[in-house]
Amino acid sequence: MKAASREALATSQTRLDEILGGDNNVATAAQAGLDIFEVVDVLDADRELRVAFTDIAAPSEARKSLAETLFGSKISGGALRIIQEAAAAQWSTPKDFVKGLVSLGRRALLRGAEAQGQLGQVEDELFRLSQILDREGELTQLLSDRTADSARKRGLLANVLYGKVTMFTEALVLQAISRPEQNPIDDVAALADSAADLQGRTIARVTAAGELNEGQQAVLAEKLGKIYGRAMSIHSEVDTSLLGGMRIRVGDEVIDGSTAGKIARLRAQMA
Repeated sequence: MKAASREALATSQTRLDEILGGDNNVATAAQAGLDIFEVVDVLDADRELRVAFTDIAAPSEARKSLAETLFGSKISGGALRIIQEAAAAQWSTPKDFVKGLVSLGRRALLRGAEAQGQLGQVEDELFRLSQILDREGELTQLLSDRTADSARKRGLLANVLYGKVTMFTEALVLQAISRPEQNPIDDVAALADSAADLQGRTIARVTAAGELNEGQQAVLAEKLGKIYGRAMSIHSEVDTSLLGGMRIRVGDEVIDGSTAGKIARLRAQMA
């Protein structure tokens, strides 16, 4: 997104938090998120509407009125107010406006999980699912196929998720699969990052040679928190091929303290 769109998204996110934070209502936030995605479906199919909502020549009140006229009787009041606030902002392109609404829909669902007291659980479920996708190459390949029917992909994944995750995790993942940005693994991992960010934390993805207990994870979170100046959320998995130690990834930065990594570096130095 360009600067204007980033500013519009930040403003819209703040307004969403104000709109949904008033009564801390789980159902209100969940319905708002689902309704916003319904609006995105409409805009995806109508270029003229996308352009109309981002026409800076039209007064902001006119764009808000357009949202009322088109969607007022079809979506919840919370969703309508959020869309109107987004429509009143200045977006760089119609495409950015739609991407912004997708982000707002996801944020609404995450706020619903927060109101339900399940935001930490959703974060963990999203991380675990990204691991499953990383291991299940055939499933990930199908979900990555942009020529495959979106409904079929959602149905396949829904069967995998049904009864195993919260409704918020399921809704978020199904929407991400419908609107891929990178690939299923990275898209689901990005949702986990968003869940952690709403809790004021950054995810540290830890691959260790052996299972880390709760105490070890707590110590590691404290140490990393001091390094990065932010509360950390530890998500770990086991890879015995590391031989010992661990490999830590925070954002794009990797800290490789594994035995396998040390051996590889030693070999490189001796070559």
